[in-house]
Amino acid sequence: MSEIKHNTGTPDGTGNMLLTASILFANIDYSSLVDYAIKAIVGGAIWMAFKVGGEYFSDKIRKK
Repeated sequence: MSEIKHNTGTPDGTGNMLLTASILFANIDYSSLVDYAIKAIVGGAIWMAFKVGGEYFSDKIRKK
């Protein structure tokens, strides 16, 4: 008779990581996650505007 062998575990722990991630993602409050993403995008845009403005004015001052 032929014998069937099943691989019962992943050697690199991918199965455990996927299980943990699925449990953590199941408990996330998605409305607060969207609020955080919006705040992060707005904050990043403000930071980028200050950074670009600062470089523009510093180059303008150096050329004087």
